[in-house]
Amino acid sequence: MTLPEPEPLLEAMHPDRVRLVFEQADGAVKETRVPAGTTLFDGASWNGVAIDSTCGGHGTCKKCKVRVASGEQAVSSVDPRAFSSEELRAGWRLACRAHASEHLVVEVPPLQTRPKAALAGVGRHVILRPAVQKRYVELTEPTLEDQTSDLERLLAAMDDVEPRVPLEVVRALGRTLREADWKVTAVLVDDLLIDVEPGDTSKRRHAIAFDLGTTTVVATLLDLETGQPLAVRSILNMQQPFGADVISRISATMLDPDALETLRARAHQTLAQLADEVCQESGTDMLEIYEVVVAGNVTMIQLALGIDPEPLSMAPFTIAARRLPEATAADFGLSVHERAPAVLFPALGAYVGPDIVAGILATGLTLDRRTRLFIDVGTNSEIVLGSSAVALATAAPAGPAFEAAQIRCGMRAADGAIEGVKIVGGDVELTVIGDVEPVGLCGSGLVDAVAELLGAGILDHSGRFTAGSSERLDKIGEETVFYLHDDVFLSQRDVRELQFAKASIATGWTILCNELGIEPHEISQVLLGGSFGSYLTAASAVKIGLVPRLPLARIVAAGNVAGEGAKIAALSVTERAAANAVLDEVDYVELSGRADFNDLFIDQLAFPG
Repeated sequence: MTLPEPEPLLEAMHPDRVRLVFEQADGAVKETRVPAGTTLFDGASWNGVAIDSTCGGHGTCKKCKVRVASGEQAVSSVDPRAFSSEELRAGWRLACRAHASEHLVVEVPPLQTRPKAALAGVGRHVILRPAVQKRYVELTEPTLEDQTSDLERLLAAMDDVEPRVPLEVVRALGRTLREADWKVTAVLVDDLLIDVEPGDTSKRRHAIAFDLGTTTVVATLLDLETGQPLAVRSILNMQQPFGADVISRISATMLDPDALETLRARAHQTLAQLADEVCQESGTDMLEIYEVVVAGNVTMIQLALGIDPEPLSMAPFTIAARRLPEATAADFGLSVHERAPAVLFPALGAYVGPDIVAGILATGLTLDRRTRLFIDVGTNSEIVLGSSAVALATAAPAGPAFEAAQIRCGMRAADGAIEGVKIVGGDVELTVIGDVEPVGLCGSGLVDAVAELLGAGILDHSGRFTAGSSERLDKIGEETVFYLHDDVFLSQRDVRELQFAKASIATGWTILCNELGIEPHEISQVLLGGSFGSYLTAASAVKIGLVPRLPLARIVAAGNVAGEGAKIAALSVTERAAANAVLDEVDYVELSGRADFNDLFIDQLAFPG
C-alpha cells in the first residue's frame, strides 16, 4: 500500500504529530494521528486496534508483533531477540518498542480472540429453584363499583408474595393492563417485581451466567424453565492490551487516570458481545434475560464496576467489600432487561475472590467429608484445601508461565499451539490444537514438555538440561534450548519460569496441609480448575511436583468451575445462599510475610526425584 500524501494544512497545524495507518487482518483499516514518539502499541490501543500482548506493552512478552509496510521504523534493542534478520528487514517490529517518528502503514496480524477454553466444569446436580419467577394472571376490569387501584388489583392476584415494586414498573402498569385486556404476566426476581408483560409469557425466562476471567470470558445462556443451557460462548477479555495479569491492569490505572474507565468499558464490551452472541445463537430475545450472574476475581469485578483497584496491589491488600452492594446488569454494560439484577459472589480476600467462591460452590468442597484440594491454576493460583469440617484457602503468585507468557515460544491455547508432548524411544510426538503445523507452545504443552524431558533424562531434577542427552539440544546465543519442532523450542529460561510457578503453588498447598495437620498423601482428591487446569495432564502435573504425588485417578480436571458456580447460582436461590455461607466456612491464609514461606519455596524448586 502506498501511503497517501499528508494533508498539508492539518500537518502544519500539528508538526509534532505523525500519521499511522493500521491495516488489520479482517481488511479493516484505521487511520489516526498521534504525537511523535508514541509507540505503535499505544497508538493502536488508543484507537481500538487490538494487538496481541500479555505484558501490557512493557516489552517483556514479545507477542506484540506487527509489520511496518510503509515508512521507516528503527530496530529497537529488543527486536533482534524476537525476529530473525530476514524478518527485521521485512519490517517486523515489536509494537511496544516501536516509537513512531514519521508516517507509517502498519500491518496488524490477527488477534486470537477465541482461545481454547474450558466451557464446562464438574458442577453438581441442583434442584431447580431460580430467583426469576413468572405469574400469569387474568384480572377483572375495574368498574364504578370496584375502583381498586391497578397495582393493588395485580398484587391481590398474587397473594402468596409481597414484592417490592419499583416506580418504573408502576409508570407503565396502567397502559400494559389495558392494552393486554387485563391478561398479563408478572416478572419477579426474588422479592422484586421488575416488569409486567402483556399476555402469557410465563414459559419464557432466562438468565446468563458469566465467568469474567482475566484472560478468557465465558457466557452461558440458561433456560430457567428447564434449567438447561441454550448457548455457550467464550472470547478473550478485551482488556488484554493492558496486560495478561491483574497486576498489569491495576498498574495501568495507577499510571493513567483514564485507564480505569477504559478498562471498565472494555469489560462491558466483552460481556455485551457475549450476551449478544448467546442470544443470537439460541434465538432468545435479549429483553427476556431477567438476571445475570457474574463470577470473576476481585480485580476483574472491581474494574468492571469502575471501583478503584489500587488498594488490591499493595499491603495490606484491601478489597472494596467482601460482599458488594446490589448491582444490576446495566452496571455491567448489558442491554438485557433494564431492571435485571446482577448477582455477585462474595470474596474471601484480595486474591481469593468471587470466582473461587463460585468454584467452591460448584465442587461442593465444603459439603464433602473427604479432604479435597482445589487449585485454580493461573497467573495468580488460588488454592483451597478442606472438607465439610474445616477448609482453608490461599493464593500463590505463580506468575504468567502457565499462560505461556514470558515463554520464548509461548502462545495462547489457539490453533497451532502445542498442547501435548510425548517422548517415545527418543522420538517427540506432539499434539497440536487445530491439527496444524506447530507455531508455539501453550501452558499445558509446557508442562508436558518439561515432564517428558525429565522422564527421558534430558532435564535433571535441578531443572538443568543434561549435555549430550539429545540431538535436539542446541544453543541460541549462550542459552541451551530443546527443539520440539522446527522453530519451536523450549529454553533453559522457560524451564526456570515453570519451576518458579510450580514451586509457588506447591508451597501454597504444603502450607495449607501443615495448617490442617495432615500429610499430602491424606488428600482424597485434587481438583484442577480453570481453562489451563482443564487441559493439564495429571501424570505431568505429578511429575513436575505441581500437585501432591497421588494415584492419577484421584487427580481430576475440574474445568470451568467458576462458570459452573455461576450457573448453579442462577438456577437455585438455595445454592446462592450456600455461596454466601462460604465466608463463614472457609478461612483465608495469607502467604505474604510468613516466616516459613521462603524455605518451603526453595525446597519445592527442584523437580521430584
